[in-house]
Amino acid sequence: MEKFVPKKPEKETISVRISTSLLQKVEAKAAAADISRNEFIMQCILYAMDHLGESSE
Repeated sequence: MEKFVPKKPEKETISVRISTSLLQKVEAKAAAADISRNEFIMQCILYAMDHLGESSE
């Protein structure tokens, strides 16, 4: 069995400006999923990146 070695994922802090109405939607969806706003936004970005068409890269 492989030995478990905990690792801290590499992350960077950024600042993003979004409309108040979008922030309210994000917060509601994150709360409904019982995850942090940050985690919800990261998952949304990853989903969008994975579903971009080939010509969008």
